[in-house]
Amino acid sequence: MKLDPRSATLRSLIEEASPATLTIYDEDGHALTSPVWFRLVEDVFEVVVADGDPKLKYLRRDPRCLLLIFETVRPFRGVAVNAVASISPDAGAHARLDIASRYLGPEDGRAYADLARRPPGFVIGLPLSSARAWDLADKLP
Repeated sequence: MKLDPRSATLRSLIEEASPATLTIYDEDGHALTSPVWFRLVEDVFEVVVADGDPKLKYLRRDPRCLLLIFETVRPFRGVAVNAVASISPDAGAHARLDIASRYLGPEDGRAYADLARRPPGFVIGLPLSSARAWDLADKLP
């Protein structure tokens, strides 16, 4: 079933710190999947990748990727964003701070995003228009 990822049915999945993975492709075309944190800003899903992370090298070479957001409890909703990523600097680590705070809380999010502790990052953007969503509530016993 195709659902609008911004629908009331999926709102909590997108707004909460849901599990997510990012699949990218190495130089041989093999898929590599990593757990990631994300946020939705206007019509773009964002993930921050640190400078020097191999994911960034692979995305610069081949920007195709898949962001999979899901839940591990009923009703097992999910969103898959299969798209060509945009890559832009995370100036001032603002995206990293916002995303880390979603998953860790404000205090730990600030500590995690501190540029003195980790390299600057890049925002990987995936358009909401490429998203496909599902909800298994009507299929479960």
